[in-house]
Amino acid sequence: CAGEEDWVDSRTIYVGHKEPPPGAEAYIPQRYPDNRIVSSKYTFWNFIPKNLFEQFRRIANFYFLIIFLVQLIIDTPTSPVTSGLPLFFVITVTAIKQGYEDWLRHKADNAMNQCPVHFIQHGKLVRKQSRKLRVGDIVMVKENETFPCDLIFLSSNRGDGTCHVTTASLDGESSHKTHYAIQDTKGFHTEEDIDALHATIECEQPQPDLYKFVGRINVYSNLSDPVVRSWPIRDESPSLMLWVAIYTGMETKMALNYQSKSQKRSAVEKSMNVFLVVYLCILISKALVNTVLKYVWQSEPFRDEPWYNQKTESERQRNLFLRAFTDFLAFMVLFNYIIPVSMYVTVEMQKFLGSYFITWDEDMFDEETGEGPLVNTSDLNEELGQVEYIFTDKTGTLTENNMAFKECCIEGHVYVPHVICNGQVLPDSSGIDMIDSSPGVSSREREELFFRALCLCHTVQVKDEDHVDGPRKSPDSGKSCIYISSSPDEVALVEGVQRLGFTYLRLKDSYMEILNRNGDIERFELLEVLSFDSVRRRMSVIVRSTAGEIYLFCKGADSSIFPRVIEGKVDQIRSRVERNAVEGLRTLCVAYKRLIPEEYEGVCGLLQAAKVALQDREKKLAEAYEQIEKDLILLGATAVEDRLQEKAADTIEALQKAGIKVWVLTGDKMETAAATCYACRLFRRGTQLLELTTKRIEEQSLHDVLFELSKTVLRCSGSLTRDHFSGLSTDMHDYGLIIDGAALSLIMKPREDGSSANYRELFLDICRNCSAVLCCRMAPLQKAQIVKLIKFSKEHPITLAIGDGANDVSMILEAHVGIGVIGKEGRQAARNSDYAIPKFKHLKKMLLVHGHFYYIRISELVQYFFYKNVCFIFPQFLYQFFCGFSQQTLYDTAYLTLYNISFTSLPILLYSLMEQHVGVDVLKRDPSLYRDIAKNALLRWRVFIYWTFLGVFDALVFFFGAYFMFENTTVTSNGQMFGNWTFGTLVFTVMVFTVTLKLALDTHYWTWINHFVIWGSLLFYVVFSLLWGGIIWPFLSYQRMYYVFIHMLSCGPAWLGILLLITVSLLPDILKKVLCRQLWPTATERTQNTHCPDSSPELAPAASLQSPGALGPRPTAALRDAPTRKVPCVLWRSEEYAVLLPTRASPVTVTVPAFCRDAPT
Repeated sequence: CAGEEDWVDSRTIYVGHKEPPPGAEAYIPQRYPDNRIVSSKYTFWNFIPKNLFEQFRRIANFYFLIIFLVQLIIDTPTSPVTSGLPLFFVITVTAIKQGYEDWLRHKADNAMNQCPVHFIQHGKLVRKQSRKLRVGDIVMVKENETFPCDLIFLSSNRGDGTCHVTTASLDGESSHKTHYAIQDTKGFHTEEDIDALHATIECEQPQPDLYKFVGRINVYSNLSDPVVRSWPIRDESPSLMLWVAIYTGMETKMALNYQSKSQKRSAVEKSMNVFLVVYLCILISKALVNTVLKYVWQSEPFRDEPWYNQKTESERQRNLFLRAFTDFLAFMVLFNYIIPVSMYVTVEMQKFLGSYFITWDEDMFDEETGEGPLVNTSDLNEELGQVEYIFTDKTGTLTENNMAFKECCIEGHVYVPHVICNGQVLPDSSGIDMIDSSPGVSSREREELFFRALCLCHTVQVKDEDHVDGPRKSPDSGKSCIYISSSPDEVALVEGVQRLGFTYLRLKDSYMEILNRNGDIERFELLEVLSFDSVRRRMSVIVRSTAGEIYLFCKGADSSIFPRVIEGKVDQIRSRVERNAVEGLRTLCVAYKRLIPEEYEGVCGLLQAAKVALQDREKKLAEAYEQIEKDLILLGATAVEDRLQEKAADTIEALQKAGIKVWVLTGDKMETAAATCYACRLFRRGTQLLELTTKRIEEQSLHDVLFELSKTVLRCSGSLTRDHFSGLSTDMHDYGLIIDGAALSLIMKPREDGSSANYRELFLDICRNCSAVLCCRMAPLQKAQIVKLIKFSKEHPITLAIGDGANDVSMILEAHVGIGVIGKEGRQAARNSDYAIPKFKHLKKMLLVHGHFYYIRISELVQYFFYKNVCFIFPQFLYQFFCGFSQQTLYDTAYLTLYNISFTSLPILLYSLMEQHVGVDVLKRDPSLYRDIAKNALLRWRVFIYWTFLGVFDALVFFFGAYFMFENTTVTSNGQMFGNWTFGTLVFTVMVFTVTLKLALDTHYWTWINHFVIWGSLLFYVVFSLLWGGIIWPFLSYQRMYYVFIHMLSCGPAWLGILLLITVSLLPDILKKVLCRQLWPTATERTQNTHCPDSSPELAPAASLQSPGALGPRPTAALRDAPTRKVPCVLWRSEEYAVLLPTRASPVTVTVPAFCRDAPT
């Protein structure tokens, strides 16, 4: 490690807390945190101040706090209770919710911190709580136990010093990973042995990267110089048996990755904030107008100081501007109820409770995996109804990620494990050579070398069936063993080559054993493993045979193998690879080279120097791999099938009909991805494919290619301003764009003049005119770049990203809505997403049904809240013109306080949870209804202004209707007169009944809960008013509402006036609905006219919600979607893929037995 003396960002750990022997490096004890995990936000002591600080950071809460303080400081027309009580209610409900959630975090922390852990101390096995674990402790972990912190593997009770680990709690990957103990520690098995170990570990300081760990161990033997060893860069994930703790507590990788995702705000929330600003401006305008008019009115003699209310001397000497400012604040307090403070808590409750409808949906439960949908955040429910672009991964999302070995090509000869004739598997067909010409002697040697390469070049482990959950028995073998690996491709290859005669048995004591066709066991010593990574896209092993020959076997993507090959039948194998890729199969190439002892010594030196480096280890390993993996001899290629997920094609078709554009972002090669796009109907037979690939850019400049593509789409569409939300269009030419990662890098790269905007805009214009886009060979960050590019384009469309693997997390976090598929690549995507679903097919109902309902409900909630508050406050504004702008309130304090909290809150909350304007089955049958709510249609300015003017109209009817109706009839039958409180109560009564009945008119889906809440709210208002004014309450110093409500109801004209004013108020809205429905109906209204809302609730059993399937799929579509049907490749090419890219492959003649030759194809 010469030249690295200046590297100080490291820590030294003394294994077992033992000092190094004399003569070694100096012993410097260091302090590290204990293993206590703290994920909670509050403590008992700081909960109240910290929670209050966070809540009052919200503008609305802070605004009402200021209003409340103003009411306390100055003489205002309303009691501070009217503002303080609603604010207290909102703050308390939110605090209880957040406190409960934090209590659950405390509970989870305590459960984890008190877990028992076994560790070695002075040669004995001791048990203590996890929180007491320290860095340097030697921990014993038994099978199926979880790991208390970040650990380094020392030894196991297996002879080869290995262990199998699942890292689902770290990165979500549920597949098994194999870890190896180093040679110097794997022999320590007992407590006494490990107590004699003297070693130090030098490693980096804690880092959040789960996939990187750099360190080295110094093992002291007989007090001599340390033996320097290292381990490969693997997932820093612990295994079983004996380990040493290196990072504990809040320094573990899991704790460092525990961070809240960036806050995503929905379009509805943004609209709501804009509307609040508008109403705040209206509030200030009202206060200013009333303040000015008050002083204009008081400018006339005797109005400023009437005889019955003369001013004191101090009031006369007060500054005019100070008095005007005080009056302005008083008017602000009087009209402040136009800003609905309770709307925030109602929206939060609606989102929180509404999210359970997704988790309770039986249609979205997958019985095969036992998984249901998950809601990680409820803040984006309504955003599901606004999606315009969907970015989806391919492998594991559109496909099942369930690999099946199909064939292999060796030296131009094709081998198929099972020959299929008319859907029947022929007996004794394993290992049949499907080519007419029989391979020669040399080809036989290459054939066996190819099979040996597949048996040796992998990280597959063999375990007994009894020791693994969910066993996968090796096919066609009587052995009770299973293959496990971090990659399903590797398991498929090992199982496939087993059906062709070569069986991988085990890895024991660094020797790999395989069973050949003759039944003989061959042993190969495993010397080195050059691990797979996504940059190299290949992996290699170096093995030594019993004859002493040293081989390097390498397998990987064709793009990474072919440039390193110097010998072999490259053209034949390349043509077969391209043909398989066109058919949608995943392909790998296999190559090898022999190493002489001198070459192997050089390889060992290169690898050892890179492995013990503490700085730039990954870079040095990559350079070493680059030098080693060259001058290869090509052996052949493999083809593995990854079938489409169930109903993936139907889901994409429905989403496109809903006007949503679907883009596929994948790391696979272009031909494979394009074939999958055809199979899932993203591309159709009439789709004209436009290529924007590296190969085409090499032939032409990027500038020329982009302008040529733009001219192509212009020729048929007329202009580049085609409606980007139109989805599939029958009257326009259908285009599909294919772009690869290298071409995207050129588009995103700044030009020499410092700008790249022109290329990006041209690229976006081309994409807008394409019905579907396929992005292949994409790195994870490039996926996020694509999403960000569309997200911040000039239309600002709502984006959704869906994927199942760790490589999809970046785009899931970037999109407006991120959805993780709970698949075979683990749960990292699901954990980092906003929502998680078991299968891609569930996306259809999540968007077209749940998203549609969520948006309809919350948009009505927002508009209704503003409407009913305009109805509430505008009469108060009008009343000031009749009371000399004296800031006299129209309503009683109790009515001011309870209007938004009790009288009108529950009906809109239940509406926003239960409303179904059309039936569930109708929404699934007719995806085009999704377009009616696109582009935030129900919260546009036109709709907002209509609701506002409707509120103003109703307020005018309430106030002036009551004013003119009782102008000359203010004396009741017993001679008593109506006062101002009776007038205000009459206006308030008409208002409460009108806004509640307005919501009843808007309700399409009635249940007993709706009836109970709507009519119960009106009944509650009447009962409360009777009790409030009918009883002398001892806690009130004065009771101005005593007998007022009863007095009003005792008058016959009051009853008539209430009924008449309610009718007049509701009439314009009823006329508008009737006329618009008859003259300019939307698609949803036309559907409502033809379909009554179905009686099945949103959470009905699955059987009652199944769509009858009015539009049945074509027969060929049925063939494509059947996951278990085996179709000859010739049929696939003639049916679907003949329009795809031309291949240079020559026709391959397939030989089948004589009794199948005359069978129909």
